[in-house]
Amino acid sequence: MTNPVARLSGLRRPRLLIRAARCGQAGYSRDRHLARLIGAWRADAPAQTVDALLSEERAMEEKRKAGDAAYSIPRHIALLIAIMAEAGPCSMARD
Repeated sequence: MTNPVARLSGLRRPRLLIRAARCGQAGYSRDRHLARLIGAWRADAPAQTVDALLSEERAMEEKRKAGDAAYSIPRHIALLIAIMAEAGPCSMARD
């Protein structure tokens, strides 16, 4: 497992997705959202949680780029919201 903040620094996503995720952070609830996004019924260490979220988000990004019909904008934004919230204030500072 690598440093999640270091992994986030290289993450490049469309500006609109990042802005939407920033707007949604106020409504983020760890208990409610993590269970839906990654099936985490208990709170793991933040680094493990971010790794799992990044893995899910990477798969969603691949679907977006491929034009896959299974791509879900709301799920992608929800994953980005959770990543930002779990990684802390220094996450995804640039867009």
